[in-house]
Amino acid sequence: MKTKIFCDSADFKTIKKFYKNTLVSGFTTNPSLMKSSGAKGYKSYSLKLLKVCKKKPISLEVFGDTYEQMLRQALIINSWGKNIYVKIPVVNSKGKFSGKVINKLSKKGIKLNITAVYTVNQVKKILKNINRKSKTIISIFSGRMSDVGKDPVPIIKESVRLTKKMKKVEILWASTREAYNYLQAKNCHCSIITMPPSIIEKISKFGKTYQQLTLDTVKKFLKDSRDSKFKI
Repeated sequence: MKTKIFCDSADFKTIKKFYKNTLVSGFTTNPSLMKSSGAKGYKSYSLKLLKVCKKKPISLEVFGDTYEQMLRQALIINSWGKNIYVKIPVVNSKGKFSGKVINKLSKKGIKLNITAVYTVNQVKKILKNINRKSKTIISIFSGRMSDVGKDPVPIIKESVRLTKKMKKVEILWASTREAYNYLQAKNCHCSIITMPPSIIEKISKFGKTYQQLTLDTVKKFLKDSRDSKFKI
């Protein structure tokens, strides 16, 4: 099974560049990424991105915190394009499970990306609330787990096992921290891994021998020492 790579960015030039890259199968964004990319309005900037990302899947996130807000925003976002996955947080800021909105949207056949998932129990609750004939991505925040000393691999593996027979449900390795995470995701049979552009660039260099790595490193050291103009 191939693990698809999604680019995690809202930068217009980056999405335009990677849209043409065969290594990248889709994109994930969020409001904070859009803000840091210079977006002035959420809808206008999203439509700008959709002009260059016409067919590959792109996830656009709601930022409402209540059922009513999430539902209203999700329906609006979904209307912007056929390749959109609407990102819904698994819980709101009060810790309340978003099952009601997930259920409502999924029954309508709206493609969803359930985000900020950390536990197998959350995955099970999501699976009870989706229309299994509708496309759904479940984004498990592996990198953030690792940041606080938790191993994401058992959770990813169990989530993949639970969804093995569900053709429309995909498990996504999220918050990628390093290129090696791609191999971890692949070994777990993850459907998707999302990563920032800098790590995608590293993935494209996979396959170098240890000898090449040694030589590249020593050459870099030599260049740095010459650039420093230090003398002994």
